[in-house]
Amino acid sequence: MKVVLFCGGLGTRIREYSETIPKPMIPIGSQPILWHVMQYYRQYGHTDFILCLGYKANIVKDFFLNYRPQNFSDCVISGFGTNVELLNEPDRDWRVTLIDTGIWRSIGERLLAVRDQVRGEEIFLANYSDGLTNCDLDDMIDRFKRSGKIACFMAVRPPLTYHLADIDEDGEVRDFHSSDSSDIWINGGYFLFRREIFDFMREGEDLVLAPFRRLIEANQLMAYKHEGFWRSMDTLKDRQVLEDMVEQGKMPWRVPCPPEEKAKTLVLA
Repeated sequence: MKVVLFCGGLGTRIREYSETIPKPMIPIGSQPILWHVMQYYRQYGHTDFILCLGYKANIVKDFFLNYRPQNFSDCVISGFGTNVELLNEPDRDWRVTLIDTGIWRSIGERLLAVRDQVRGEEIFLANYSDGLTNCDLDDMIDRFKRSGKIACFMAVRPPLTYHLADIDEDGEVRDFHSSDSSDIWINGGYFLFRREIFDFMREGEDLVLAPFRRLIEANQLMAYKHEGFWRSMDTLKDRQVLEDMVEQGKMPWRVPCPPEEKAKTLVLA
């Protein structure tokens, strides 16, 4: 299945990085979070990507046009760098389509802009490109297929860490307690769509507001509840949490590979 990745937003909530690079290119470890998202899909066999570019599109293009696998793989260098032997054969099965969908467009408008790129797909995947998960994608796809519905999103529990204050009209504090998100589900930014999704979309609209309401009215939207790991990189704190996980070698978004894949290094060539 083709995977549409939205890479054109400004990333205003993590401006310390996004003023110089687009949000999907913010590094987690030695690679941008976009690379981690793409590797997640690759582990399930989905390697045909369509990148909806916008803000600082040239930086994303440069990353793929000038990618050097030796920078991220074990290698032997001789001849003062003129000869490079990779000790782990990089993957060569990625196909990346780079489409400039404009700087100020919404997610819905970006999806409409690449409509022709997924025209022949019965089902395609989509992603905000700023969150990581260990969701069982095969199970999500299977349930979506059996549902017969047009759209599906991964529902997750928000990692709330706030303390809630119960205050009366006079400003008197009646209670103060930790937040409880056990009954809250939010959109985790991982989507499955049938090609009929475009019948529910209109020019100028975002993706999950008006189009999703139409899908709900038509009983064509489902949620896949994921109780496992999920983390979106919205703030510097979120990035630091993910960075610490990489440094400690604890990366739950790296799902177990089949035996024949274990000998390969997960790098793009």
